[in-house]
Amino acid sequence: MKTNYEIRYAAHPEDARVYDTDRLRRDFLIEHLFAPNEVNMVYSMYDRMVVGGAMPAGEDLLLEAIDPLKAPFFLTRREMGIFNVGGPAVITVGEERFELAYKEALYLGRGDRRISFASVEADRPALLYFNSLPAHCTYPDRKITKAEAIVARMGSAEESNLRCINKMIVNQVLPTCQLQMGMTELAPGSVWNTMPAHVHSRRMEAYFYFEVPDRQAICHFMGEVEQTRHLWLKGNQTVLSPEWSIHSAAGTSAYTFIWGMGGENLDYADQDFALITDLR
Repeated sequence: MKTNYEIRYAAHPEDARVYDTDRLRRDFLIEHLFAPNEVNMVYSMYDRMVVGGAMPAGEDLLLEAIDPLKAPFFLTRREMGIFNVGGPAVITVGEERFELAYKEALYLGRGDRRISFASVEADRPALLYFNSLPAHCTYPDRKITKAEAIVARMGSAEESNLRCINKMIVNQVLPTCQLQMGMTELAPGSVWNTMPAHVHSRRMEAYFYFEVPDRQAICHFMGEVEQTRHLWLKGNQTVLSPEWSIHSAAGTSAYTFIWGMGGENLDYADQDFALITDLR
């Protein structure tokens, strides 16, 4: 197995206004998370979130404590949320085993223990997407299925944004320190997510896009309300969204995305909306 990581630094919004396409992509887009028998991570200075992906393909993969953590175990001072977006997975946490099917999630609380990832079927490797944030106390590990999610159905077909928001790792379902994660599924014929756009200055966010059909793409919109920018991306890619940035997208087809948030407020509805007509 192989563990790879990189560090991404935070940007001032006035600086980001002058970034060209290459710089925007380098700072905010995570293009490569999944490779056979690798664990790939980005350590972001936005609320110290780690965004990662693991693809066990014939061998178990250990979640190693990367150097920026300065800790004996990855979760010594952290909590973590994991979503499976591939074949059936087994995650071993200390002496406990969790089986994750497609679109199931696992919350892991702070604590020193060995964590490994494995696929159940060699020809259908698991794809394990995760977010991790600093934690001030320990909450119990727990698997979460879509049946246990808090579900919000929003939007309309007329506005091309009919969607189902599955709130899975949120404080209405289980206790966490600061991590909040969920999965939004767009209905066929709908392409817009998170519209009207908003910011939440009390926390940052990461957007992971998947179920993007071949030869289709997503256009993610970011930046200040009056200084928006865009990033084109493919499936299984992630965008880091600073606390000063809107985060919305339109696809050339329907798709699904996983949102993860970290900061000082666990209230999902803590948002400052912008009028669609105010976006520039």
